[in-house]
Amino acid sequence: MSGATSIPVAGQVSPGDEAVEIVTFRLAQGVSFAGFVAANREIDAWLLQQPGFKSRRIGEQPGPCVVDVLLWESEAAARAAMHRMMDELGDSPVHALIDQETVSWTVASIRHRQEIDG
Repeated sequence: MSGATSIPVAGQVSPGDEAVEIVTFRLAQGVSFAGFVAANREIDAWLLQQPGFKSRRIGEQPGPCVVDVLLWESEAAARAAMHRMMDELGDSPVHALIDQETVSWTVASIRHRQEIDG
């Protein structure tokens, strides 16, 4: 179809507008979910200082498996922060609470968004 125009779809966003970072892992033997969340105070404070950081949610699945979801202004901001975290907080005690062999990390650009109006 030549000359076709793109019709905007409600909820669509341009690539790079936002990104979601999802990290899943199991806790180290003997570590409770509550203890893990409490140990994240240092990470939470650091995240608040990072360019492009929007929000963080930590969930627990049976197993126990932790799901850590962060929202960023862009995929570039998420990836840059991950590299800075390893440099700046690589020796944080929180890392010892994680079974490192179970870590899965991914970042995806948001391509569609639907929200409830305030």
